[in-house]
Amino acid sequence: MKKYYIAIPAVVAIIAVSAYLFYPHQSGSVVSMQSLVENGSPMLGDPNAKITIVEWGDYQCTYCHLFHENTKDQIIQEYVNTGKVNFVFRDFPLNGPDSVLAAQAAYCAGDQDRYWQYHDELYNNWGGEKTGWVNQKSLDQFATNVGLDLGQFDKCVNDKKYENKVLDNQKFGQEIGVDATPTFIILYDNKASKLEGAQPFSVFQQVLDSI
Repeated sequence: MKKYYIAIPAVVAIIAVSAYLFYPHQSGSVVSMQSLVENGSPMLGDPNAKITIVEWGDYQCTYCHLFHENTKDQIIQEYVNTGKVNFVFRDFPLNGPDSVLAAQAAYCAGDQDRYWQYHDELYNNWGGEKTGWVNQKSLDQFATNVGLDLGQFDKCVNDKKYENKVLDNQKFGQEIGVDATPTFIILYDNKASKLEGAQPFSVFQQVLDSI
């Protein structure tokens, strides 16, 4: 599958919602702003913020990890925590079953109001692509690290409670043209900007400050 292994030059596609997001895609349905946000992670930030960033990512993806390590915290600090932007993560597990499993585990942590803590724990302990670091033992350790009830967490993971949710996120992403991770859709008014790759903070700053 297509991946981005270098940061793409700061070329931002400003897409009219009427021409892109509201256009009927493979599923035959019209894509609205609401449908881009729903079914993903809990929203991080003020739900009334005028700008929403939707990240399509994979917990094993090298450049998703780089975004998390180098850029995400600054976006959160300067834009989300100040009420200007809210942030949603949606799954695009292109690295196979282990990526699906990690995404399920994050939602299971969300059942105990620890989604974002677990999300960060996965990226903070990233061990490469398809190296086997995502397994029951590691997921349980991450659960312990963020203070989860391990019995409840394990039942959720073993029952595959969120498997369909994760796969549905990937399918929806494919239908609207996501084919690499990370991909970001920045929603505002009746427009959207699309960024691809592990872009530095300065690129996000340029886009967000121009809105």
